[in-house]
Order: sequence, then structure tokens, then C-alpha cells
Amino acid sequence: MKSMIKELWHGNIIPQEDNRNNSKEMKELLGYMARHHEDLEKTFNEEQKEIFEKFHDCWSEYMSLAEAAIFEYAFKLGSRLIYEALCEHSE
Repeated sequence: MKSMIKELWHGNIIPQEDNRNNSKEMKELLGYMARHHEDLEKTFNEEQKEIFEKFHDCWSEYMSLAEAAIFEYAFKLGSRLIYEALCEHSE
């Protein structure tokens, strides 16, 4: 069995890029979003395309920060649950 800590250290585990857990609904929604994004871009003039691209870049950065915060929270929560479960047995 591979060490999860070593795998994480070596960059072999990248939770934000793991889309194996995307549900059918999520994949369908991503398809809709891509189609609507393309359709919307077709209607823009050059100035609007530039503004939309800046908005998209900001949104992507925001989502990256939000995902990192959620991951950190969930990791800490999971760690606290494990700690509590282990300590409960020792009391």
C-alpha cells in the first residue's frame, strides 16, 4: 500500500484536479456552462470580450481560493473527527 503522505508530498495527489467524483448532474451542468459561455462570447464586441475575460480570470482565481479554503476546513474537520474517535476509545 502506498503512503498517502508520500504521494501527497510528491504531487501525485491533486484533489482539485480529481474529477472522478463528479456526478452525472455536475458533468451535465459543466457542459451547459461551456455551451452558454461560448454562445455569450459570440455576441461580444472586442471591448466586451476583454472585460468578460477579466471577469472570468477573477472568477477562476476566486474559485481556486474558495476550493483551497473548503479543502483546508474539511481536512481539519476530518482530522478532528478522527482524533475524537480515537480519544473516545482511550477514555
